[in-house]
Amino acid sequence: MKNPDMTAAALSRRTTLQLLAAGTAGIALPGVARAAAARPQDAAALLDSIAWRLLEHNPEGATGLGIDVGAHAALRSKAEDRSFAGKAALAKTLREDLARVEAFPVSGLDHATQTSLAVVRSAYKTSLDGFAQPYGDVAVGGWRNTPYVVIQNVGAYLDTPKFLDADHPVKTAADAEAYISRLSQFDNQLDGELERMRKATDQGLVPPDFLLDRAIAQMTSTLEDARNNGGGLVSSLVDRTKTIPGNWEGRAKAIVSAEVVPALERQLAELKRQRGVAKGDPGMRERPHGAEFYAWALRASTTTTVPAAEIHQRGLEELAALHARMDPILQKLGYTTGTVGERMTALGTDKRFMFPEGDPGRTEIMAFIRHRIDWIRAQMPRAFRDPVKGNVEVRRLPLAEEPGAPTAYGGAGSIDGSVPGKMWINLRTTDLHRKYDLPTLVHHEAIPGHVWQGEYANRLPLIRSILAFNAYSEGWALYGEQLADELGAYADDPVGQLGYLQSIAFRACRMVVDTGLHSKGWSREEAVRFFMEKNGNKREEVANEVDRYCSWPGQACGYKMGHSEINRKRSRAQAALGTRYDLRDFDQAVVDGGNVPLDVLAKNIDSYIATGKAG
Repeated sequence: MKNPDMTAAALSRRTTLQLLAAGTAGIALPGVARAAAARPQDAAALLDSIAWRLLEHNPEGATGLGIDVGAHAALRSKAEDRSFAGKAALAKTLREDLARVEAFPVSGLDHATQTSLAVVRSAYKTSLDGFAQPYGDVAVGGWRNTPYVVIQNVGAYLDTPKFLDADHPVKTAADAEAYISRLSQFDNQLDGELERMRKATDQGLVPPDFLLDRAIAQMTSTLEDARNNGGGLVSSLVDRTKTIPGNWEGRAKAIVSAEVVPALERQLAELKRQRGVAKGDPGMRERPHGAEFYAWALRASTTTTVPAAEIHQRGLEELAALHARMDPILQKLGYTTGTVGERMTALGTDKRFMFPEGDPGRTEIMAFIRHRIDWIRAQMPRAFRDPVKGNVEVRRLPLAEEPGAPTAYGGAGSIDGSVPGKMWINLRTTDLHRKYDLPTLVHHEAIPGHVWQGEYANRLPLIRSILAFNAYSEGWALYGEQLADELGAYADDPVGQLGYLQSIAFRACRMVVDTGLHSKGWSREEAVRFFMEKNGNKREEVANEVDRYCSWPGQACGYKMGHSEINRKRSRAQAALGTRYDLRDFDQAVVDGGNVPLDVLAKNIDSYIATGKAG
């Protein structure tokens, strides 16, 4: 039986498309929108139109949501245009659709619809400011804003193989043909990035040498795999077409050898050209127009205008408060001397909390994660009025991506639930993980974090499933860690609670380190040492983290900024509602309001409080 919520959502989208066909597409004309009173069906049609126009530029996103079907089935054969022309076309669409939204009257619309329009305005304005920068990639409705088009954790050489293997479905001959079509566009994606890389290099924008070393090693690995009879790009298709007649292997091999391999070689040559002139300075402060880019990246990440110096100071204060909570727990465990960071370092060497090396440890980690997901899913009715399914699959990161990737990441699946959400875990070495910090990682990436919240977003108008804001996304995931603690995840596990508190403190450290790197002239080693000495994190863990902050400036600051704001809103609701306050209602209001900038979150909670008082 179909999920009735998903069926209703599908009918809603179908209705809006019919409205467009019947003539409501006139809302695209500002004069028409101003001339008439706002009607909910017109707003719905506008939002739906904007969503599909955006997906034309990101067809992989339509596949990930499971909506490249029916009238939109052609999207399954298309790939994102990563060239200058492709980015210019995207920016043109954003400008046009922002004008449509700004011309649309909001008086008389319900709060939810006004929220959706506000979300589009905020996301599109910020993205257009990003496109005005002289270089870089802008994540429209995402978090991966970067000055570097291709680096250790950015680029089609990583994204496209993983997408084709994990998210592109191959259940029919048409799906396989779509796979072949996308594979044949891979070289265009690589060459589109290449022209942007070359221009940036010529402008003097060169990534740090240590990032280039990683990127070169990873691209070399990707290239070697592709040269080996097409590698995973071919085997992924072959493995899934065993019962589908066709020369899939031969066709895929021909594309990889004749088109993909030469394009990868061209990108690798440019990375090596950059390496020849690269320096070790890690931050944007040392790069042309770097201060302007970083100011924009911070605004995009935090959805605030709080400057770097204040974010840096907030991070120091939050870190001190969290360490004050960790100290008595460490004392009770017998760790009585040294700083909190030194004592957490000592805890990290305790064999009781380490996983075995190699594949036995990897197997144990995967089983550990699945057990924790089962436990936390069962607790969700205690924290939400309307729990979703928590549809999540745990997968190891592709080997080529692991060296430059964080410890884990996750996100929701398709709107209809046919493609589960995923928690990707980095298992290049089991020493990345400890038994006391892995539960919190699960709660952040899966339930009640990214996968869980994403299922609620998938109930909203389509554009709301696409657009996301880093401060909300990551703030919610940290709040998800907090909920797990409040629901008893560590009731009889003080070491696990230390892992949770260390995780939150880690995000406070990020505020300090990111701003230190990009606005205060910190070296890479200074940043790594700060994590190790102040918070007791492992070098193996934080070296990748610091490198990630160098390639995604500002992104690391959104986590704790968003988390603190959600908690401020919760405290306000408790004070305003008194005995009428219920955790389930607050949490439901936050997820039902969807992924929003922090100022819109405030308005959503205002509405929830007003409703609670009236009730």
